[in-house]
Amino acid sequence: MSASPDRNLGMELVRATEAAAIQASKYIGRGDKNAADKAAVDAMRAYLSTVDFEGTVVIGEGEKDEAPMLYNGEVVGNGNGPACDIAVDPVDGTSLTAAGRGHAISVIAVSDRGSMYNPKDVFYMDKLITTAAGRGVVSLDQSAGDNVRELAKALKKDVRDITVALIDRPRHQQTMDEIRAAGARTRLFLDGDVAAGIHAVTGEGGIDMLLGVGGAPEGTISACATKALGGFMQGRIKPQSPEEMRRALEAGHDLNRIFEQDDLVTSDNTYFVATGVTDGMLAAGVTRVGNYIRTESVILRSKSGTIRKVTADYLAERWD
Repeated sequence: MSASPDRNLGMELVRATEAAAIQASKYIGRGDKNAADKAAVDAMRAYLSTVDFEGTVVIGEGEKDEAPMLYNGEVVGNGNGPACDIAVDPVDGTSLTAAGRGHAISVIAVSDRGSMYNPKDVFYMDKLITTAAGRGVVSLDQSAGDNVRELAKALKKDVRDITVALIDRPRHQQTMDEIRAAGARTRLFLDGDVAAGIHAVTGEGGIDMLLGVGGAPEGTISACATKALGGFMQGRIKPQSPEEMRRALEAGHDLNRIFEQDDLVTSDNTYFVATGVTDGMLAAGVTRVGNYIRTESVILRSKSGTIRKVTADYLAERWD
C-alpha cells in the first residue's frame, strides 16, 4: 500500500468538488450563503466517502461563519488507500454565490499525513504570493511599495506593468495607497483569495502578486497550490479582533513569525483540486447545456508538476 497520495487521486477528488459545485450552484443569486454551503458540504462529504484514501480533515471550513462544515479531525474516504491530510472549502465564496457574483469555487487540497499546518483558533492570515521570481526578493517584512518595486526588477518589468490582487476591504486601504503610489496597479476582488493567488503564480489574469489579509485556512490551501505550481508564498497570522488575538495567543501562535510555504505544507507531494461554482478567473461556473450540467475544474499536482483542466458533463435529471 502506498504511504502517500497516488497518481490517480486528483482525478478521484475532482468528483467531490464537481458534486459540491453542482449542488451549490442551485443557490446562486438566492441570497442564502449557508444553504449553498450546506448543499456543497453534504455533496462533498458523500463523494469523499467513496475515494480510495484515508483523509483526515486538518482544515475545515465554516466555523468562522457558523456555517455547515466538514469539521477538523473528521476522517473521510473509504480507508483503503494512502493516509493524507486534507483541507476543504466546499465553497470558497459563499457570499459571492448567494449574491450571484463571479469567482466562487469548490476546493480540496491534499498532502501526506502530518504535513499540513493548522492555523488553530485563528481565521485570518496576511499572505504574499508570486512566481518563483519573488523568492528572496519580496517579503511580508517589506512595505507594499518595496515589494512592488523589487518584484518589477526581478520580472524585468516596468513598475507600471505590475498588478497586485487584494481583497476589497477597508483594512487594505493603506496597502492599496502604497501600491498605487509606487506606480503599480491594483486588482480588487470581493471575496476568496485562493484563485487570485494561483494566478499570481501562473501569471494568468494579468496578476503578478497577491497581497493582504485573507482567510487563514485558505492560506494552507493556497500553499498546496503554490507548491504544485513552483511559486513563492509567505504567510503570517493576523488576528482581526481582540477576541481572535486572545485565542491566537492562548493557542501559542507567534504573531511575528513569517511562514514560508514549506512551513504551511511540509510535504512535496500535494494536490489542489478546484471546480468553478460561478464564472471566475480560475474556472467557468456550473452551466446547463441541453440535458446536461457542465462543470469546469483544475487539478494541480506538485510531484509531477502537472496542471490538468477538466470539463465534465453530467446528465441533469440525476441532479434535479
